[in-house]
Amino acid sequence: MKKKIIGVVLSGAMAATFLAGCGQQQQAQQAAEQQVQQAVEDAVAEAVVDQAVEDAVDEAVAEEVVDAAVDAAASSDGLIHVGFAQVGHESDWRTASTKSCQDVFSEANGYNLDFVDCDNDSAAQLEAVRTFIQNDVDYIIIDPIVSTGWDTVLTECDEAGIPVIVIDRTIDDSDKYVSWVGSDFLTEGKAAGEWLKAYAEANGINEINALVISGSTGSSAQIGRSDGFREVADREGWTILDEQTGDFTEDGGQQVMESFCKSYDGQFNVVVCQNDNEAFGAMTAMDNAGVSYGPGNDVILISFDACTAGLEDVKAGKITADFECNPLAAPTVAGVIEAMEAGEAPEAEILVPDNWYALADAIVDFEIDGVPQTMTEVTDEVIEAQY
Repeated sequence: MKKKIIGVVLSGAMAATFLAGCGQQQQAQQAAEQQVQQAVEDAVAEAVVDQAVEDAVDEAVAEEVVDAAVDAAASSDGLIHVGFAQVGHESDWRTASTKSCQDVFSEANGYNLDFVDCDNDSAAQLEAVRTFIQNDVDYIIIDPIVSTGWDTVLTECDEAGIPVIVIDRTIDDSDKYVSWVGSDFLTEGKAAGEWLKAYAEANGINEINALVISGSTGSSAQIGRSDGFREVADREGWTILDEQTGDFTEDGGQQVMESFCKSYDGQFNVVVCQNDNEAFGAMTAMDNAGVSYGPGNDVILISFDACTAGLEDVKAGKITADFECNPLAAPTVAGVIEAMEAGEAPEAEILVPDNWYALADAIVDFEIDGVPQTMTEVTDEVIEAQY
């Protein structure tokens, strides 16, 4: 095209030169040369523009091809991308929960897991969920540090079309999640209270003066266990001398119990720890203060979680009764995801089974809201099978 234009211009210029007289030939020749020069410049400019456009198109096409290839590679691996925002690593229970999720949501099982240990920082947990949204994961699992402050970020998950599954602790200020999988903390608290009532009656204990080392304040586990135990205590007329948080940690349990031993020296006969790690710390504090605890001793020690180390202390006659909170929710969560992948609607609430543990002499008959309960005697075999 550009050569044709230049050719036409040159032909016109030559004709004009030939027809002109001698005086005009020089002017005509100059005019023709200018026309040729202009045509050449225009053609060159057009060629530059055309080449630039061609290069840009080639680059865009190449980028599109690369993006398509990346997307195809990401989708062709067949893995389900899951983001899990874990509370932290404050206890044996939490370690077992994390390991369960990492084992279940492995590449061998068809998953790609993004795991974030939020270290009991609520702000960090919200940020982790938003990062999962940015990474366009397929599903988000949350074990909420606290039960409120979730509606905004869960709305963001909903708008992004990413299903959220809540495990263990509950969320109270939003319903924008597809399923909750965990234990009934209120029932756990009631179980401890109803067992204590039956155990006290069986052993001729007429007065209960209890100290409670609670879990992280505002967590649903703390709220449920505190409310459940207090419901029985209020009904039976027991005295709860004090309740302070140990944040579900061994150090926290020891610090609170050291304070209790000084403030309530000789006044208490029951200590309730809302997880095993707090109980481990409380035992250290009572040992240092010369307080005897366990079956047949001055203080009845009640714990929750029933981890392996906790059950070992039950068998050793240190913890009188231990009320399980099952940390192995991951297989049930995988079932929820499988149902959704098949286009099925999962159950909104799924309870994982819990058990109540004690030595044979501390196993008593009791009911929760009229439902008879079964206790498990702690043996070496039971401990070996525990998480």
